[in-house]
Amino acid sequence: MQLSPAQLSSHLAKRVAPLYVVHGDEPLLAQEAADAIRAAARTQGYTERSSYTVAGAHFDWSAVLAAGGSLSLFADRQLIEIRIPSGKPGKDGSTALQQIAEAAQGNDSTLTLVMLPRLDKATRSSAWFAALEQHGVGLQIETVERAALPQWIAQRLALQGQRVKAGEEGQRTLQFFADRVEGNLLAAHQEIQKLALLHPEGELGWEEVEGAVNNVARYDVFKLSEAVLAGNPQRVMRMLEGLQAEGEAEVLVHYTLAEDIRALKRVKDAMAAGRPLPMALRENRIWGARERAFERVLPRLDERALARMLRAAHVVDGIVKGLKQPDWPVNGWQALQRLAFMLCRACAPAGASAPRR
Repeated sequence: MQLSPAQLSSHLAKRVAPLYVVHGDEPLLAQEAADAIRAAARTQGYTERSSYTVAGAHFDWSAVLAAGGSLSLFADRQLIEIRIPSGKPGKDGSTALQQIAEAAQGNDSTLTLVMLPRLDKATRSSAWFAALEQHGVGLQIETVERAALPQWIAQRLALQGQRVKAGEEGQRTLQFFADRVEGNLLAAHQEIQKLALLHPEGELGWEEVEGAVNNVARYDVFKLSEAVLAGNPQRVMRMLEGLQAEGEAEVLVHYTLAEDIRALKRVKDAMAAGRPLPMALRENRIWGARERAFERVLPRLDERALARMLRAAHVVDGIVKGLKQPDWPVNGWQALQRLAFMLCRACAPAGASAPRR
């Protein structure tokens, strides 16, 4: 059985299942889901709790299996938590988890909660994970993407009786808030809680939010690709500055930008050879949001523009490795900024443009 985090509360209000599997890479949302399961379990008599963290391939699973078959003298029901931070239980763990999943059927004395990180496709297809999902309730914790972050913040403010002003000012306030906390959901939660401490319930103005919310954004180099392909120069600028401040490797940032340019060129060449765009994208393993960006951008990109960007990517590759290039900045981050804005301009929606550097 699969549930979304939004469905968990109503599910727990009816009953608790004997087995839950929480997996995803948003620690805040995963922790909140686990807390909700624990709270519901306590109300239904699961008063004893034991926790196991699987660290390495030599973890002793016999203790976990034994715990599932025994209760103390002081509890009728127990909660067993199994944390697998790597998402890889190993051969013994695979066997043990399948046994735990099968034993969960109809078991009203033991509730098992398995906590996992974000899983790749191969792991989700494994026998042990399939057994957990077949016999238990699965919750996949999805990342709150930047586009959804303002609405998420508004919902969290509403839970504590606060809201931004209606109309354009309120939207500007939420966008500002999202810019300050992007990529750091736990810090976003803390900043929202801070507003509850500083201000009473009711409406929050721009000045109140601006004065309270710290800049705690954390940027992922692979999200830079998303911002560049969307033709969003302001976000690209913020991300480059944030990545530099966080000490990200210049070569990794360059690889991300150069790979987008190379992928655009490969798909464009395939189209020129007669491949339909959907087929060319599949052959080059372009999926999801990146696929939609390519579909929008490619019809407007010509061969000369792609050739210029490829040459620029080659030049910047040398700069970030310490070489000087005529007519280019010596500083690697400045060169990366110039390359990013070159691609950003090419990908910008009609009527928009990136600032020139």
